Amino acid sequence: MRVVGIGFRAAADLASLQDVLQQVLQIADVTGIDAVATEAAKAREHVFREFAQVLGVPGLGVTTRDLGQMITPTQSERIKDRFGTGSLAEAAALVTAGPEARLVAPRVVSRDGMATAALAES
Repeated sequence: MRVVGIGFRAAADLASLQDVLQQVLQIADVTGIDAVATEAAKAREHVFREFAQVLGVPGLGVTTRDLGQMITPTQSERIKDRFGTGSLAEAAALVTAGPEARLVAPRVVSRDGMATAALAES
């Protein structure tokens, strides 16, 4: 299973999310994914739901509790204070891909700085 974890600011738009997706797919040298995931409250945001719909994959939400159990290669103090993990994108991808998941593309940032993405595979 391939899952792209997404983190994004409130001002992010669909182009921001599509930009980080393309970057992470290029780094991992893959073409298809099975789902996109983010923190549960963010999963209800219009831009995230639209993103998943455009991709034709499930858009999944992960609890802050589950995110906080993930140790990620990328460490942001701001994200750690808010979500309990160093990288929302990396943690969401790892949690959703399952217990045997590994990162195949670490966190990347959109060109406009509004979104992040990481890819995990199990």
